[in-house]
Amino acid sequence: MVEQQNRIPCRLFRQGSGSISALVFAAGAVALWSTNALVGKSLLAGHPVSQVQFLQFAGAALVFAAIRLMSRAIRLMSRERVAPVTAGAAFISLAVGFIGLVGTMVLQYIAFASMPVIEANLVAYTWPLMVAAAVIALENPRRPALLGLAAVVGFIGVALVISGGRNQSWFEGDLVGYLAAFGSALCMALYSIMVGRVATPADRLLLPSSLIGVALTFLWCARDGFTWPIGADLALGLYLGAGPMGLGYYFWSRALKLEGSGRVAVVADLTPIASTLLLTLSGERLTLTAIVGAILVIGSCVAVGVERSEAESHV
Repeated sequence: MVEQQNRIPCRLFRQGSGSISALVFAAGAVALWSTNALVGKSLLAGHPVSQVQFLQFAGAALVFAAIRLMSRAIRLMSRERVAPVTAGAAFISLAVGFIGLVGTMVLQYIAFASMPVIEANLVAYTWPLMVAAAVIALENPRRPALLGLAAVVGFIGVALVISGGRNQSWFEGDLVGYLAAFGSALCMALYSIMVGRVATPADRLLLPSSLIGVALTFLWCARDGFTWPIGADLALGLYLGAGPMGLGYYFWSRALKLEGSGRVAVVADLTPIASTLLLTLSGERLTLTAIVGAILVIGSCVAVGVERSEAESHV
């Protein structure tokens, strides 16, 4: 009995250290993601989407390959054996990585190129609301009415962002852009739900998807006509891959595997706040109606994150 009591503080300490590590990884992902829209906007001003995406996937593939090599070296030194993966599990992991990485980023940048970036960014970051909707439908949340209300308020905010208050006219941007932004949010929501449920490590999950992204965007570039950027544009393109896509996705995947999508969801909801602030400082503007919508989107995302965090803390 005494031995069992002595084990409890140790277990709690391990759980606490895991939570701290998850929050650190999530904060790192948010810091990198917050720069994505601003840097992407500057590159899209002078380069086609296909070229920006090729540079981004190339930078991400280099980062994931480096992480994979380091992870393999650590396993060899510690003589850790990797459990064999079945064909079915490998296919599921590849599908999760492809939808989460390739689907999210390609659709997001199509949206960036088709509508005001500040609006596309807000719509794309409704994925926490979509995760909340999935929780209500598939799980047994403590306060489903609150989650549902927060999700509804968030989507009302999206409607206001899309309308923008421009002479009461909706869809001033390209309809493809709005659909792409919603599609990007759906892909990221699915990834955030599934990544913590697959046993595949983050490095093995993301590297194949990034290589597929490199191949697909190279073909896209070849169709559009490829001119290799130089100087600052080349550096910024590779940064988008190494930073927001590469390390950002790796940090987020590690956070979800350590903690699930409860407390870390609150940290992730800071992304639209920080990225919108950076875009505003760069000269992007929202109308009063769109500002109200942005407040509703961000507020509902934070409410969803806090509710899910509290729910998981009572499990």
